[in-house]
Amino acid sequence: MMNGLKERRRERGFTLVELLVVMVILGLLASLVLPNFFGQAEKSRSKIARVQIKTLETALDAFGLDTGRYPSSQEGLAALLEQPSGMSMWDGPYLKGKLPKDPWGNDYEYSGPDDSGTYQIVCLGADGRRGGDGGDADISSAD
Repeated sequence: MMNGLKERRRERGFTLVELLVVMVILGLLASLVLPNFFGQAEKSRSKIARVQIKTLETALDAFGLDTGRYPSSQEGLAALLEQPSGMSMWDGPYLKGKLPKDPWGNDYEYSGPDDSGTYQIVCLGADGRRGGDGGDADISSAD
């Protein structure tokens, strides 16, 4: 008769205490793993922005080789997709599809060439504003 009781008890499943212990262990593991995971996600977004900036730089260089100059600030990065008026040497589009958004969903800022002939592409980071630290830091083609 004792064997029958032990068998029935095994068939019932886990006790409440056992379930609570498992939940506490899972919670502790999550508290150790999740912060590292989210930190990696932020780092990967910064890396994606750097890769996209390099892609835009390559397209701008192709534009510059074809036309003899880089787009002005007024023409912006849109000149990589649509021929600016009065530009006969344009052989684009220089990007497939449309202009990429940064990993946070914002547009990249473009400043046309200055007196030294250099342009700048800027991603404003997670906060979408100039300056900042960590994930909010700006990422620039000048970096």
